[in-house]
Amino acid sequence: MAKPDFEIPELKADTEAPAVQEGTMSHSSPFIAKPEHQRPLSYPGELVEDWHDRAIAKMSDLLGKYRSFRVYLDSCVKCGACTDKCHYFLGTSDPNNMPVGRQDLLRKVYRRYFTLVGKYLPGLVGAQNLTREVLDEWYSYYHQCSQCRRCSVFCPYGIDTSEISMAAREILNDIGMGQKYCNEIIAKVFKIGNNLGLPEPALVDTLEGLEEDVFEDEGVEVKYPLDEKGADVLLVTPSADFFAEPHVDGLIGYGKVFHEAGISWTLSSHASEAANFGLFIGSYENMRNVSMRIREAAQELGVKRIVFGECGHAWRVAYSFLNTLAGPFDFLDPKYPIPQHILEVTHDLIKRDAIKLDPSANDDIIVTFHDSCNIARATRMGDMPGGQFVIPREVIKAAVNNFVDMAPETIHDATFCCGGGGGLLTDDLIELRVKGAVPRMNALKHVIEEYGVTHMAAICAICKSQFTKVLPYYGMGMDMIVSVHQLVSNAIVLEAKQ
Repeated sequence: MAKPDFEIPELKADTEAPAVQEGTMSHSSPFIAKPEHQRPLSYPGELVEDWHDRAIAKMSDLLGKYRSFRVYLDSCVKCGACTDKCHYFLGTSDPNNMPVGRQDLLRKVYRRYFTLVGKYLPGLVGAQNLTREVLDEWYSYYHQCSQCRRCSVFCPYGIDTSEISMAAREILNDIGMGQKYCNEIIAKVFKIGNNLGLPEPALVDTLEGLEEDVFEDEGVEVKYPLDEKGADVLLVTPSADFFAEPHVDGLIGYGKVFHEAGISWTLSSHASEAANFGLFIGSYENMRNVSMRIREAAQELGVKRIVFGECGHAWRVAYSFLNTLAGPFDFLDPKYPIPQHILEVTHDLIKRDAIKLDPSANDDIIVTFHDSCNIARATRMGDMPGGQFVIPREVIKAAVNNFVDMAPETIHDATFCCGGGGGLLTDDLIELRVKGAVPRMNALKHVIEEYGVTHMAAICAICKSQFTKVLPYYGMGMDMIVSVHQLVSNAIVLEAKQ
């Protein structure tokens, strides 16, 4: 790994609030989207001439549409409860990465144009005109928020910075100042069906290769079907599962689970992507366009249920928005949740002894678990409160004999973000990603030193990709991060093994 051109924070026994250093991340900005990334999303190709008036008009539109947006902008009393809750502030020391500081970048403009006092006595309420300098500040710092919502857990008023970040990004997109990484990915989904732009022949080749690999390893013919009409289950999984480790090891595990349980399933070339980056840019219209591909695939293939693979924000969109965006799904079997998470499927099969796991197959490792933020703070699993915390851990414990949780203040709904979520998983933001990972790295380092933890499992494609990239910066192996269904894949007892 080449020596970075920024200072890597030192890991400590406990994550503490740093001394404030203004402007330490003011230089950090992602690449701006080109016209070919913008236009498929119905945005201007470049910054429009009347950007000021159009930005204020868009803010007015959002304030009218979403009551929560106005409530969040009006409610903050600067109590300080959120100041040390953001992983990016903890890693960078920049006060604009305090949730309250980041919110205020937009709140000041809101007060100037949408409150009576701000219009006539702006200095009294800290109101600020929207200038090009402010616009650039928005672009920088609203792309230093992973929309993980940890701040909302600790805010006494429940202010959700992620919604303010989403609104800011939507305003920026509307005036032609979108982010390349997110918008290019969404455009690929519209054109091909997945984030990576993998065409159908590449998917076929990949899945055939997995079948050969599993047969060579296990002596069992496990199928990884594509576009199979009449299957019971449509599996919608992040496209990273088709090629990258540890993601693909999770896909191998899904196939083994379905095979051993006798569940017919298929992937779809039309909807070969679970992720929905429309969430990150705050665009419900683009979220809907991506979601509709899943509905279309389910109808075309005639499946009975839709199951989502291991992806954090994909499950958030599926759990919270899919029925609204692309429903009703009255053509699916009502016996099953709509939609369903792969962990819910596997957990149920384990509980019913429909599949058997041999945890000794993973006795060479000691595992901890990273609660992915979108799952932890924006969804549920199963029919119990907190099921999103219980079900993954019960599946892991069924697959391994050696499991250790990280410190209580760093897991469940207080979990720290991996540092690469919210559309920030791009190398032009690598400094931010490395520094934002500090709180999770501190917690991981503790269980490594105290309990000999060798691997960290996750159920989010972005988390897996982020940790693979940043673990080496802190002297840890990139192969420490594993998929939960990778553990299941190792432990499942297939017919040939019985």
